[in-house]
Amino acid sequence: MSALPRQNDRGCQDVLIQRFDSKRFAANQDVLAIEEPLEIRLAYGSAQDRQLNSISVTMRTPGNDAELAAGFLMTEGVIHDTTDIDSISTGLLEAAADSHVWNSSARNVVTVELAPTVEVSLGTLQRNFYTSSSCGICGKASLLALRTVCPPRRKNEFLIDAETLCMLPARLREAQGIFDRTGGLHAAGLFNTTGELDTMREDIGRHNAVDKLIGKALLEDRVPLRDRLLLLSGRASFELLQKAVMGGVPMVASVGAPSSLALEVARDFDVTLVGFLRDNHFNVYHGSSRIQARELARVSESS
Repeated sequence: MSALPRQNDRGCQDVLIQRFDSKRFAANQDVLAIEEPLEIRLAYGSAQDRQLNSISVTMRTPGNDAELAAGFLMTEGVIHDTTDIDSISTGLLEAAADSHVWNSSARNVVTVELAPTVEVSLGTLQRNFYTSSSCGICGKASLLALRTVCPPRRKNEFLIDAETLCMLPARLREAQGIFDRTGGLHAAGLFNTTGELDTMREDIGRHNAVDKLIGKALLEDRVPLRDRLLLLSGRASFELLQKAVMGGVPMVASVGAPSSLALEVARDFDVTLVGFLRDNHFNVYHGSSRIQARELARVSESS
């Protein structure tokens, strides 16, 4: 398997610390993962009446910002295809006097120019983003909102061997360049059915790592990702399953636990869901028939 390029060193910062060892303190160097705000601006409307609005500010690790913005817009249902985007520009702008970005003299900004034919309802956007940021005030309402914007469903035909599945966390860990130096980032990776790592992204926010992955695939015109598995270095939440559904991902595996609402999404959209994937064991919460093994006891899954 060919080595993947490591994320830009802009994601790390060297700091001077005092380390206690046994009986005394000593000056030492450490490396921290950088956390900075990214403002996502959306330009849309007809050629004669273009609108520009700031639609989100997310705390993220710098790097792959265009992918992050594209993935965010797709997983929130704003865009559906790479042709919806005319251009993406990134840059550092001076903060306004009334900037609400904490402890920062400058603001990181990415602007996405949509094609004039793309219809956008800013009111709908604001309601959807509020629901996401509130972690789903009502689970049923969140599921209903997802059903209204999700792409057409296809039969889930993604199969993988249990032995191959067990090897994926180590392969993801090997690719985590910034985590090696900081120990402070989440990771998300896309794998094919033979266990080969397609793409990996790291970020201070687990949702940002997934948006970067899906954004990269979108910009390369590879969405929906029906032949890829999404592996998460942490837990599997509703928000991350939502992003998988929007990206057409047929299987989600996490090193940590899934939430109850994540399981509802998996059942509702027939996404194979695996949790506690570590060493040679894992739990299957939905779709165990798509994981092949010599001896695999299965219990019936309620719909």
